[in-house]
Amino acid sequence: MEYIPDFLSEAVERRHPTAVALSDDLYAHPEPAGQEVRSSQQIVELLRQAGYQVEYPCPGYPTGFRAVLDNGPGPSVAILTEYDSLPGLGHACGHNVHGSMSVLAAMALADVRQSLPGRIHVFGTPAEEEWGAKVGMSAQGFFDDMAAALTIHSWSGGVSTPDMDVLSLRCCTAQFSGLSAHTVAAPWTGHNALTAARKFLDLIDARRECFPPHVYVNGVILDGGTCPNILPDKATVRLELRTDSRETLDPIDQIVRKCAQGACIAMDCQVSFTTQYEDFYDMVRVPVLEDAVCSLYDALALPRGPVLPPSVSSDVGNVSYRCPTIQPLLSICTTAHPLHTQQFREGTILPEAHTAICQGGKMIAALAYRVLTDAAFRQAAADSWRSARESKFRL
Repeated sequence: MEYIPDFLSEAVERRHPTAVALSDDLYAHPEPAGQEVRSSQQIVELLRQAGYQVEYPCPGYPTGFRAVLDNGPGPSVAILTEYDSLPGLGHACGHNVHGSMSVLAAMALADVRQSLPGRIHVFGTPAEEEWGAKVGMSAQGFFDDMAAALTIHSWSGGVSTPDMDVLSLRCCTAQFSGLSAHTVAAPWTGHNALTAARKFLDLIDARRECFPPHVYVNGVILDGGTCPNILPDKATVRLELRTDSRETLDPIDQIVRKCAQGACIAMDCQVSFTTQYEDFYDMVRVPVLEDAVCSLYDALALPRGPVLPPSVSSDVGNVSYRCPTIQPLLSICTTAHPLHTQQFREGTILPEAHTAICQGGKMIAALAYRVLTDAAFRQAAADSWRSARESKFRL
């Protein structure tokens, strides 16, 4: 079959100006995690006008939504939409651009609904930059009945990749408790919680040479006392643990806790751990979907390279454990800019980025169309996903 049917491509192009206006407006009015009120309202209104039945807000997510276009019996496909910004940096991760790609694809698919069986679900997923709404949505089963979940992430440098591999992530705080005392008059009567926290981080550093590949533990001291003449009786360390598989998070977590206990034994202190939010999972990559994305890049004459080694985390990983999921990295500007920088943010409003919105909209729409209408492709993607997921649990 043709990878991007002409009627679908034309529908995307008709809706393209609306998506560009949305992207630029999100850029001009950035809203950080959990505060995306204006952003979500705009997207919801566009989807309603296109013919979707929208649940807004989504239960448990004041700035999240679920929109459905029901064309009767058939499979279901999910389109994931991000729109949160970074505090102080605005849309330096490109959510304004790739969120608009998802909305563009959804509107175009609604315009050709007479050619589609089944259901298209569009999920507004707040707070990807912080606690990740897709984590909870996945746990609640939002994606369990989906034949595929589709999204794109903004990239730069002129070369795109067929998928975004990610690391599992656990975020927690370690609260150290000791006993205050005067640091000169009677320090021997106290127990220094700050020193315990410092030695905890030292012990983690000592363990690094024995960590397996793709294991990262990073921490900062959030609270270490108030006055230099008082031994701190409280100290707080915030940690991020990242691994290449959700299955290896717990063993690394145990090592970290042993380091904390060792520091406490030495300093006569105590420690307690608190999880900041639910774990982000690594990506279950689906070769069949990645091959389909490569074909779409070729059809659009877009330069592509291989999937890059995982170096970040995303709540899309949690979705990938529930159904076949793909998140290509689509270059939105030729100049290479790191994510989460002012340079990348400014690249999201350039003409190149506006063109990329159309390209991304076509890719998501074409993948959704193929999943809904091609039973053999749909089955191949499901089989490929099950095999990849099972391999994760054999590590």
